[in-house]
Amino acid sequence: MRRKGSHEGRKFVFDIIAHNDNETVIIDVKTILRPNDTKSFFEKLNHAKEWLAEYKTFNIYGAVAYLQADSGSELFAENQKLFVIKEMGNSAQIINKSDFQPSIFQITSLLFFYLLAILTSVL
Repeated sequence: MRRKGSHEGRKFVFDIIAHNDNETVIIDVKTILRPNDTKSFFEKLNHAKEWLAEYKTFNIYGAVAYLQADSGSELFAENQKLFVIKEMGNSAQIINKSDFQPSIFQITSLLFFYLLAILTSVL
C-alpha cells in the first residue's frame, strides 16, 4: 500500500507499507538508489509514528528497495540500520550482510515473506 499525506505542512510519501498485528515495514522504492534518497527516507522514518497515527504502537522497520545503486548507497543504507532489498531478475532479495542487526527492531519471518511477496509483484 502506498501512502501520501501531509503533517503540519510537511508532505510525505511512503512507497510501500506492509504490516501485521504489531509490526510495520515501510519501504522506499527507487530505480537508482542514491545516498541523498536514503538520508531523506531515514528522516521520514523518524516521523513515521507521528505521521501515521494508526501505527503509533507498532514496531516500525525501514527498508530501501532498488534496481541500481549509486555511490555505495546500499552500504550507506545498511549502515543506517535499514534493510536493503535489491531486484534480482524476476524477484527481490534482502542483501544485508549475514551479521546485519537492526539497532532497535527485528523483522519476523512471517512479515518477511509477506514483504517479499509484495516486492516481487511491485518490481
